[in-house]
Amino acid sequence: MARYVGLLDGKAGAYGIVIPDLPGCYGGGATIDETMRDAIGAAAAWADAAEQAGEAIPAARSIEALRKDREVAAAIAEGAALVVIPLLRDSGRPAKANISMDAGLLTAIDEAAAERNLTRSAFLASAAREKIESGR
Repeated sequence: MARYVGLLDGKAGAYGIVIPDLPGCYGGGATIDETMRDAIGAAAAWADAAEQAGEAIPAARSIEALRKDREVAAAIAEGAALVVIPLLRDSGRPAKANISMDAGLLTAIDEAAAERNLTRSAFLASAAREKIESGR
């Protein structure tokens, strides 16, 4: 999974993230968390559109390389913060995984999945996606 560096700017109630390596790709929201989620979705949509158009998805530059970019350096100087945006894309095909965990945790997972009318696999996949997207 590629990780792109974005520029977060704004103030309470109006934040934005621009992803310099994905031209025209940005996210926005009222909170930083909302803005991060929007930018993650925007990066995936950007990559899907580029792929459908037959265009290559640019490689993610390192933080060091981005800091040498004049426009990025100017944004940082004006107060923008660097954030990491994972490029989280679905392949459209399931894959089996054999995992091991504590039996008590597995029981709790099954109960939580049942409460939400989800399968164990769907519950674990959604929990993993939320964890990756939150960056925590």
